[in-house]
Amino acid sequence: MRILGIDIGSRAVKLALFEGDQLVKADILSTMKFYRDYSTTKDGSIKLNLEAIGYENIDRIVSTGYGRNNIQVEAALVINELKAHVYGALYQTGLSNFTLLDIGGQDFKVIKVENSIITDMLLNDKCAASSGRYLENMAALLEISLEELKQHYINPVALNTTCAVFGESELIGQIALGYTIPELSAGINYSLYKRIKPQILKLRSKTIVLTGGVAQNDAIIHYLKEDFQEVVIPALPQLNGAVGCGYLGVLKERKRGNA
Repeated sequence: MRILGIDIGSRAVKLALFEGDQLVKADILSTMKFYRDYSTTKDGSIKLNLEAIGYENIDRIVSTGYGRNNIQVEAALVINELKAHVYGALYQTGLSNFTLLDIGGQDFKVIKVENSIITDMLLNDKCAASSGRYLENMAALLEISLEELKQHYINPVALNTTCAVFGESELIGQIALGYTIPELSAGINYSLYKRIKPQILKLRSKTIVLTGGVAQNDAIIHYLKEDFQEVVIPALPQLNGAVGCGYLGVLKERKRGNA
């Protein structure tokens, strides 16, 4: 069985292909390219040109993500994002007890998992100041890359504004005071972390699993290691939702005796 997991995000679409129990292929596409080049929409349903993307002979599709409530992928089983991300973490880490922190482009999720079951969750999809978009905007303001920004966590300058828009004005003020790029970058990283920290501590476990694009941020990893005994980052953190979709599809087919 060839099972395709799709996570339709606000800025990127992630795909993960399973053959049997094995993840054999994965890709990330811009959301615009996905809709423009590889799909057609009719009556609220997306028909995918999977061959053009490089995915052929698909037996089953499982999808989730930002667009799941508005646009249905044709012939796909649709699941909620929380389930997708938890199953992705279960598959990628082999753990059954952990706190999952997913920091995406426009939101973050904190999910407590005990014995492979969701027992509690906290979500924030209302403010960009706790997401990857905040880091992108602030890096652009400093005229540095995200790659450079993510490396700095020592001597963070104080940034206390909780709003992404007003945070830019506060950062400009600190630039004017003569703080260095490393200090400013550390301040940006820590300001995001301290907004998320109270939420993850509410659902604290021995182990935290970090996923999403921000999972590649060295500073956030450093701060998490100060508060958690073990920090685990899956091999494909940004693709975790798509992996979870595919893995759930595998489990369903296994129950039916097809995988």
